[in-house]
Amino acid sequence: MSAAERGRVRGRPLRGAHWGSAPDPAPQTPEGLDVARRGRTARRRRTVRRGWVAGLVVAGLVAATGCSSDQPGKPDGPKPTAYKEGTLRVLASSELADMKPVLEQAKKATGVTVELTSSGTLDAVDQVASGKADGKYDAIWLSSNDYLRLRPEAAGKLANETPVMSSPVAIGVKPEALTRLGWQPEAVTWSKVHEAVAAGKLMYGMTDPVRSNSGFSALVSVASGLSGAQAALTDADVKAAQPKLKEFFSGQKLTSGSSGWLASAYAKRGDVDALVNYESVLLSMNRDSKTNLQVIRPLDGVVTAHYPLTLLTSAPAGARDSGRTLTDYLRGAQAQKAITEQTFRRPVASGVSPAAGLGAEKRRELPFPGSRAVADGLLASYENELRRPSRTVYVLDTSGSMAEEDRIGRLKSALTDLTGTGTSETGHRFRDREEVTLLSFGSKVKSIHPYVVEPGKQAASLDAIRADIKGLKPDGGTAVYSSLEAAYQHIGKGGADAFTSIVLMTDGENTEGVGAKHFDSFYAGLPEAQKNTPVFAVLFGDSDRKELTHITELTGGRLFDATEGNGSLDGAFEEIRGYQ
Repeated sequence: MSAAERGRVRGRPLRGAHWGSAPDPAPQTPEGLDVARRGRTARRRRTVRRGWVAGLVVAGLVAATGCSSDQPGKPDGPKPTAYKEGTLRVLASSELADMKPVLEQAKKATGVTVELTSSGTLDAVDQVASGKADGKYDAIWLSSNDYLRLRPEAAGKLANETPVMSSPVAIGVKPEALTRLGWQPEAVTWSKVHEAVAAGKLMYGMTDPVRSNSGFSALVSVASGLSGAQAALTDADVKAAQPKLKEFFSGQKLTSGSSGWLASAYAKRGDVDALVNYESVLLSMNRDSKTNLQVIRPLDGVVTAHYPLTLLTSAPAGARDSGRTLTDYLRGAQAQKAITEQTFRRPVASGVSPAAGLGAEKRRELPFPGSRAVADGLLASYENELRRPSRTVYVLDTSGSMAEEDRIGRLKSALTDLTGTGTSETGHRFRDREEVTLLSFGSKVKSIHPYVVEPGKQAASLDAIRADIKGLKPDGGTAVYSSLEAAYQHIGKGGADAFTSIVLMTDGENTEGVGAKHFDSFYAGLPEAQKNTPVFAVLFGDSDRKELTHITELTGGRLFDATEGNGSLDGAFEEIRGYQ
């Protein structure tokens, strides 16, 4: 299957509609719905998953009890149970965590208990497409079902879909940047944004289009706006816009696999003027994080998510009844008012006004790619040509304890999966132009080997990385902090025009070399540009959670849990790819 099959969430109303107008209130039966595939681990991806990659964000989401987790590859909330009358088991996009209060009110009003399991979008659609969701879930609730239409064979899995709310892509700009640029918010277009970026006057953050729903919607918005396409994007449109797109993405200084981490990273950085994301996310940031962004809906058009609640054909009759009851409630005036006021998404029911801060001006719905091949080409171009390249140092624990339970074998397997092949689909291997450095350590740093995946010579570059991985051997103690210092020193020797990050994998606590206080002092003395390099740490084996949490919080990174029962090592490495 092609890269397009990874399922791109596209949130598009009927052609000619605007996000300011209400969709048809009747449930819509989709024609030719398609479900993209996503392997649960990198090893499974080699044989199962191909194509578009989107929405690999994970956040807690439970309707009745509510809990959250930041663990990659592990669905949050309670495990789905056997069907019970009056209960609806829903596999949902992770950003719907903010719907918990509305669903609690829905339970009181309708008697329907919603068991929401949060998942990365592609994991969700893979379960539906493969039939694994049959009997396990009664419905799915993603930001959009448009990407499902690319594979007609999945149409029989979905009973019907009903839009519940909407949110367009927007750009949030710091007030001081707005003043500096002389922009009038209501007159800003994607072309104006491009001009500011090309002139070096605007730096921004955006989620990864290959893994994030909002990121891909932003990519399509920009490509459509800069190409001037009046219908579904074609190869010719993308080719015509490519020079401007390259200039546009030169201003992207933050990337992320999730909107939540992007917001945190933005707060830490002083050199980022704006964020591109869903309007609802940006407004929620203003309320919850006091970011004070001016939210702009570009005048020349947007891409919109409509969050359809979709029943599965495999659901029992009672569950389908519960689904219809819930949908009717959520589209009612009381729930629609609560949704827009609490989440800043736009109501889809007539007669309900959008929350304060949601402008009433209509915007054209920008066209999506007209075929799987066009979208695949757009994503591949972004990954390997348009975006700034990545520089990543993998700090790898090869101490003696890694010999236990074949931990070293699992590490080698997970890293080898990331090399893919020179012809791997988009998002399935290290990117072209990416600098990958393997730093192995035990009692001290053992070796530092940098590699660059050179365009046109990908196979040779990836073979060299695989050979280095194969040679990793476990022995010695565990010098975590000394090795991190060496990684930062290596990062400091390179150029600044790249997304830089450090990935730390250790199966134990620090036993050799310098300690935490020395590292803290070392980090505090780094130049500001180097401080912007986050550490993404992987909890594995017997590693110290407190120690790794301190490292990630200090550097603005994130902790990924690959311990027994919480995830896999290859799954953690794959999840991290969205942040590099």
